[in-house]
Amino acid sequence: MEFRTALVLGSSLAFLSYGVHCLVSPSMRLEFARYRLAHLRVLTGLLEILAGLGLIAGLRWPLALQLSSGGLALLMGFALAARLRVRDALPLWIPAAALLVLNGYLCLSSLGAFE
Repeated sequence: MEFRTALVLGSSLAFLSYGVHCLVSPSMRLEFARYRLAHLRVLTGLLEILAGLGLIAGLRWPLALQLSSGGLALLMGFALAARLRVRDALPLWIPAAALLVLNGYLCLSSLGAFE
């Protein structure tokens, strides 16, 4: 398996599981309420699931990879902004920051930025 394929599958798995978690977990209701973003919880979960599936589709269709990884990088940028807004401790930022970097890399590499 190629390294980039492994990264795509890992990111996809992370967002598929987190998206489902957003939709069904009572703890995520509380977390989004703490961010003062309760009205965006379901939309966030659905976008993460759709983009996670888009990453997998992107293994075959590059445009799907570009749109999905770019959208997820943007979503993680907003997640970091939400953490900043509620003044979360820096270690709590690590997952969103790592996924921002990962999906930013996937988007840029699918656009040929590293060739």
